[in-house]
Amino acid sequence: MTDIKKQIQEATEAGLCLGHPSSQIHPKMKPYILMEKQNIHIIDVQKSLETLQKAMDFLKLAKKQEKTFLLVGTKVQVKDLTEKTAKEINIPYVCQRWLGGTLTNFQTIKKRIDYFKELEQKNLDKYTKKEKQDFEKEKQDLDLKIGGIKNMEKLPDVLIVLDMRKDLLAVKEARKKEITIIGVADTNINPELADYPILANDDKVSSIQYILDNIKKALL
Repeated sequence: MTDIKKQIQEATEAGLCLGHPSSQIHPKMKPYILMEKQNIHIIDVQKSLETLQKAMDFLKLAKKQEKTFLLVGTKVQVKDLTEKTAKEINIPYVCQRWLGGTLTNFQTIKKRIDYFKELEQKNLDKYTKKEKQDFEKEKQDLDLKIGGIKNMEKLPDVLIVLDMRKDLLAVKEARKKEITIIGVADTNINPELADYPILANDDKVSSIQYILDNIKKALL
């Protein structure tokens, strides 16, 4: 089996080509639809692989140029994968709800990050049991909200979004700040929102895992 045939088989088995119901099609995705099967649009897997390769080539170059990255995946079924992958490649991530202003009002977010770090290092020995409990609760709350970005010292150069529809606010903020966007584009979203769209299913865990495995290879 040739490499390209193997790639097509692996991507197909991972479900990259499975789109949304045909009634949910975004007009800009029509050129990438191969067929309709049982009222589901099927993405041309070769086009999926082409866009994935372009995005990975860009990531490799960006890494060589020492660019910084932020990975976003807040959909329930990919939260753990997002966190796991980001930690493996040592980049900031958001796997809980996207906080409005994370990019467009970063100075305010950075103050919260600095406070969170101070709280983590705080010596609680001199405080009462109740005060300690309050501090611990506050730390847990901040960790949930900004724990994944606590080492982000500045705006990222590249935003990687695993579902551009779910995290549209992150995409909009990145566009306002002229941050390069790599975004998974399913059939129900405009692929042109991303500088490097990856045409693929954004619901299926195996599809996102396939994409994250490629991102990991590009950035390790």
